[in-house]
Amino acid sequence: MTSTEDLWHHYGRARASSDCAVPETFFWNWEQNAGPGPEILGDLTGRCVGDLGAGAARHAAHLAAHHRPAQIIAVDASPAQHTMATALYAHLAPRLHLVLSDAVSHLHTMPGTYDVLYSMFGALDFTDPRTMLPAAATALKPGGRLVYSVLAHYLSGAPAEPEAVPGTIAAQTADGERTTMSRWVLQKHVWAKLLAEAGFTKITSSVLPATADVPRTADTLLMSAYRPC
Repeated sequence: MTSTEDLWHHYGRARASSDCAVPETFFWNWEQNAGPGPEILGDLTGRCVGDLGAGAARHAAHLAAHHRPAQIIAVDASPAQHTMATALYAHLAPRLHLVLSDAVSHLHTMPGTYDVLYSMFGALDFTDPRTMLPAAATALKPGGRLVYSVLAHYLSGAPAEPEAVPGTIAAQTADGERTTMSRWVLQKHVWAKLLAEAGFTKITSSVLPATADVPRTADTLLMSAYRPC
């Protein structure tokens, strides 16, 4: 694996050039077309919300525009994604705040800040959960909630890992060089164990079935947990 800083340089650029609108809604499944939507986060009015691995911040923009949080902070470590999010949605400030940072570092600077943290195939997918989950617990207020969607199995069809180990997937540098990166595709009992070890309670999970019988699709694992009061 290379030491390239930004492996998300190319991701989403074609869509951003043609679709600048704030989304009317979003979905939690892999195909982004079915199942529960933003309502799963509950009433966000007046709350502080964080999107971990926000990418171009489309989901965060929807919440800022339609759900009246006090503030939603969209965090992403990719300079290219941060630049794209700024171009698309800077007009939603100050309710939407875009932060260029890796999620763990950001969370450590925000103890007891967030009412809700969420990640949709974002930082929870690509960061060691043994560092991510304790950081998320620290950044949540007592009683705060973490919700995230991850792959229930690999896009190749291979099963999720039965232990807390990452898989290796293909990636591309900004100059087009092929490389690899880690992705945490874990069975739901592994996620539940890691959440409990990080101090979370009221841990629940559900599987959202794939909606298309095509290559490189996947079921979605949707996890929810709370920091104890």
